[in-house]
Amino acid sequence: MADLSNSELRRIDLTLLLVFLGLVRHRKATLVAAELGLTQSAISQVLRRLREIFGDALFLRRPHGLEPTATALALEAPVAAAVEALRGALGAARAFDPTSAEGILRLAALDAEQAVLLPPLAARLRPAAPRLRLVVAPLGRRAAVDALREGRVDLALGFLWERPEWIGGETLYDEGFLVAGRPETLPEAPRLTLDAYANAEHILVSPAGDLRGVVDTALEGIGRSRRVTLALSAFLPALAAAAASASLVTLPARLAATFAPGFGLVTAHPPLAIRRFPVAAFWHRRNDRDPRLTWLRRQLGAVVATLPDVEPGAAMA
Repeated sequence: MADLSNSELRRIDLTLLLVFLGLVRHRKATLVAAELGLTQSAISQVLRRLREIFGDALFLRRPHGLEPTATALALEAPVAAAVEALRGALGAARAFDPTSAEGILRLAALDAEQAVLLPPLAARLRPAAPRLRLVVAPLGRRAAVDALREGRVDLALGFLWERPEWIGGETLYDEGFLVAGRPETLPEAPRLTLDAYANAEHILVSPAGDLRGVVDTALEGIGRSRRVTLALSAFLPALAAAAASASLVTLPARLAATFAPGFGLVTAHPPLAIRRFPVAAFWHRRNDRDPRLTWLRRQLGAVVATLPDVEPGAAMA
C-alpha cells in the first residue's frame, strides 16, 4: 500500500483508529460500539470511511462476525503502536484522577485470584473511582497472555512460570497451599500426617478436567500417591463439595484461609513440600506508562496488604 499523503492523513481521526483496533480485536461491531460509547450506525460509517481511505474492504462479514483482511491484519501493529504512543504522551501530560475517570478496566483472572483479590478490590474502587467499571474474564496463563497481546484485557492476575519479554509484571504475594476438610476428617488440624493425607479421598481443582495435579507429582517424588475421586474446575465448588463429604481439598493458602471457615471446614498444613508460586499482576509493556493501570496496580498492592498472612508451615517451606 502506497504511503498516505498529508491530505489523506487529514481524513483520519483518532475515533477511526480506535474503531479499527476494536474491530480487529473483538470482530463484532456491537462490542466495539459498547466499548467506545458509539452507535452501530456510527461504527458502520467509520468502517465505510476506513475502506475509502485504505482502498481495501478491511473486514469481511462472516456468520461469526467480521473477519479482518490481510491488509487489516498488517495495519494492526503499526496502528496500535501509534495509538499507544499518543495515549502515553497524553497520559504523561495529564494526571489520572480516579474520582472523575470513566470507562472500563478489563482484567483476566481465574477463580482463585477472583475470589481472593477481586471482592476487596471492587470494594476499594467503588468509592475511589465511582465511574470506572471492572470486567473480569476467567482466563489463565496462555489465554491471558493472548488476551494481553490482543488488547482484550488491560491486566492479568495469576502466575506464569515463563514470561514473554513484552509482558511487564510485579509480584503481589508468594503463595503456598493448605488442606481443607471437615473437622472430623482433620481432627488434629492444623497438623496432618502423611499417612492420613495419602489414605484420604481427595477433590482436585483442574480447569482442564484432569485427575492429576501438582500434589500428585510431589507425592510421586516421595514414593506415595493419593486417590482423587472428584475433579472440579473451580475452588469454591470444591470447598462446597468437601463440606458435603469426607474428602480433602488442597488449595491456595489465602483462598483456604479466607473461605474454608464459611463452609464449616478447618485447614491443615500439607504433610509434604508442594511447590509454591508467585501471584502477580501482568500487563503489556505498551501500557507501562498508562496512568490508569499504574493507579490500578497501586490499588491491588493496597488490597494485598489487607490479606491474611498465612504461615506456610515447616513442610511447605
